Amino acid sequence: MRLYSLSVLYKGDPKVHLLKAAYDVSTFNFFQRSSVQEFMTFTSQLIVERSELGSRASIKEQEYLCHVYVRSDGLAGVVIADNEYPQRVCFTLLDKVLEEFSRQVSRIDWPSGSPATISYAALDGYLSKYQVRTPGG
Repeated sequence: MRLYSLSVLYKGDPKVHLLKAAYDVSTFNFFQRSSVQEFMTFTSQLIVERSELGSRASIKEQEYLCHVYVRSDGLAGVVIADNEYPQRVCFTLLDKVLEEFSRQVSRIDWPSGSPATISYAALDGYLSKYQVRTPGG
């Protein structure tokens, strides 16, 4: 069971943009890592774009399960995990991250923010903490 990506996005008008993200691509071949990360970023944005405000969903994309939560204020989170990772845990993580993010990052920064300008360092820690370590894996 693995988590590959945890992203915070803003569903603005007219488009969705990434505010902050963390990735764990360590299980992929070194030469695949950047393209896998790009795929996850693109997929996260696409899923948020296609989701309604105030909705939650789990979408299968290739061998991944993408869990999305778009709050009614436009703040959105996406977790990309493997098929075995428990859905309930993903949504608990998304609730926690979006709540904390909205307390630490001013709402006026959401529409114009980017990973370079948003100061929120907790995603890597959450991705690591929620990673399920299997014996020998």
